[in-house]
Amino acid sequence: METFPLQDILPSDAGSAQLVGRVWDPETGGPRVVAVKGHDVYDITDSARTVADLMEHEDPAELVATALDRPRWTLAELVDASWAKATGRPHLLAPVDLQVIKACGVTFVESMVERVIEERCSGDFNKAAEVRELVGKALGGSISSLRPGSDAAKQAKEVLIREGMWSQYLEVGIGPDPEVFTKAPVLSAVGFGTDIGLPTFSSWNNPEPELVLVVDSGGRVRGATLGNDVNLRDVEGRSALLLGKAKDNNASAALGPFIRLFDQGFNLDTLRQEEITLQVRGRDGYTLEGRNNVAKISRPFEELVEATHGSHHQYPDGFVLFTGTLFAPTQDRDTTGQGFTHKPADTVTIRSDHLGSLVNRTGVTEELPPWTFGIRALIEYLQSPAAVGAPQEAGRNA
Repeated sequence: METFPLQDILPSDAGSAQLVGRVWDPETGGPRVVAVKGHDVYDITDSARTVADLMEHEDPAELVATALDRPRWTLAELVDASWAKATGRPHLLAPVDLQVIKACGVTFVESMVERVIEERCSGDFNKAAEVRELVGKALGGSISSLRPGSDAAKQAKEVLIREGMWSQYLEVGIGPDPEVFTKAPVLSAVGFGTDIGLPTFSSWNNPEPELVLVVDSGGRVRGATLGNDVNLRDVEGRSALLLGKAKDNNASAALGPFIRLFDQGFNLDTLRQEEITLQVRGRDGYTLEGRNNVAKISRPFEELVEATHGSHHQYPDGFVLFTGTLFAPTQDRDTTGQGFTHKPADTVTIRSDHLGSLVNRTGVTEELPPWTFGIRALIEYLQSPAAVGAPQEAGRNA
């Protein structure tokens, strides 16, 4: 059986990282809030009933430090069960629960240009190479340094309109307001090892490796994780009004492997220089690699958070915010000029030094296990006798 190297899931500086997440516990029949220290995993649900509760604490990292007692599992057994899809054993879940899953789009110039290409192609990947050349000539490199909403951006907009190249994607890419949308319902995200879904109605799609901010109900960023904002290029390319159909399907949002909490050595400034790498490995021997350099983002994190949360919109249970991707795959996979699209059983690895590795395989959405554990199920579980005082035994299955 294929295994996943344990050391690859953790951040490079794991020894100083405060990592939290969730584990499905068959013994109690529900999700447990956990903390990771070394290769041991601690059940801290008695101190924080949900991850959303943990983020509301004045100092989540301090709460975690005081909640560690005896490890209940080893990281090795959880990673092994997750990678093997052994759902009858304790395994990793997406590290968020009651938070709303929000996302920002078109926050990097390169991905903005690719959205324009999708729109011009009307979702037909056969036209991508030709349209990419035309758009590139019209846009040139002049917009790469534009500050969204600035006077220079307004002038660029006027030029593009005159040349017949204006687009709704350019509006949110260099206009005053960022694109913010709801990516997925509460509790629907999948975690490390779970298949991500590609519906049968899409034939042109790709991963989107992203930095994801974890924000509390007051709009404070408390930590970060990695995300895959699975994208259906052909669907959104037909019409931006199909964004929901393109973005929100079963297993279309992957998060993990863990949330890294902010502390004295890890904060927003650390993340401003984060580099996120992507690798796609296909059963056909195909390999695609890419990088998402967060330093190239066109809007600061604070602006994206303020566009999401404020007097205009509150999130009583907090939210997570995909911050957008620089990566837009143009490398041909099969036919020259048709670019990249996923195939079933692609292995997608998203990694950064400070956040570890989120790894998933692609599957057919309609054939994946249905999403059944929702908010009512979580409330029922948390109220059950089994959820209180779960056994704190070290793992024995590593």
